[in-house]
Amino acid sequence: MEESLTKAGFVAVVGRPNAGKSTLLNFIVGEKLAMVSQKAQATRKRMNIIEMHNNAQIIFIDTPGIHQKEKLLNIFMLDEALKAMGDADLILFLAPVTDKLIEYENFLARDISKKIKHIVLLTKIDHVSQADLLKKLSEYQKHQERFEAIIPFSVKKKVGRVQLLDEVIKHLPASPYLYDPQMLTTEHIRDIYKELIRESIFENLSDELPYESDVIINKIDEEEGIDSVFATIVVEKETQKGMMVGKGGEGIKRLGKDAREKIETFAQKKIYLDLHIVVKKGWSKSKEELEGLGYIF
Repeated sequence: MEESLTKAGFVAVVGRPNAGKSTLLNFIVGEKLAMVSQKAQATRKRMNIIEMHNNAQIIFIDTPGIHQKEKLLNIFMLDEALKAMGDADLILFLAPVTDKLIEYENFLARDISKKIKHIVLLTKIDHVSQADLLKKLSEYQKHQERFEAIIPFSVKKKVGRVQLLDEVIKHLPASPYLYDPQMLTTEHIRDIYKELIRESIFENLSDELPYESDVIINKIDEEEGIDSVFATIVVEKETQKGMMVGKGGEGIKRLGKDAREKIETFAQKKIYLDLHIVVKKGWSKSKEELEGLGYIF
């Protein structure tokens, strides 16, 4: 009887690159799980993030931004977003309030938007005045027959969280819980550590280098007082390795310190982080190399 009263389902969180998807999900669950960066297209793979709300288990799917296909890695990222939408019970479309409607209208032009219900989340409302917010809401009204709801939201001001969760569970199917209610994510710990190191790369290195690098978690040794994490950073050129190491090794020391602190905050224990850098020429353009790094097409 209790199971028949519960709901569970998958909600794909989509939008243009850098729309704030990962920031939103970290805020909703109150934990640092998804990678956050001010740079576009930082998220590369889907990640399931679980939130319990009332009698429902919501499995949010963090996705790469919807963008044009370019390099082989970009093709993988776009396919990840499209697969997430196709597998979902509901789509949550993030629309920064300062964006023009064209991004949303491009989403509406996709066949998937006609098959699966969606909610529009009007994000970053703290960036505009109340008058501008009302104006933007009125612009969306011409598409009101397409969306289930439109919700103004601000992570900074902590506005919209409960309203969003209440609205989402209206559209989930009746179902027993799909995962242990204590779980926050279905990701393996090594995948979370990988993303935290990648986030440090994005924060500490500029221009294209973060986009041409990746991380492999080679080994995690767990002990009572400290965990040891051994990781390899993959880059495409020797010059990139030199930039990452920095003068006198200062670059890799700064990067390692930042990544270690992020992992310690998540793990709630001391971490020894051992980072090495290797060069794999053209890895982001090679299907074989990409699959070796976990990007399965």
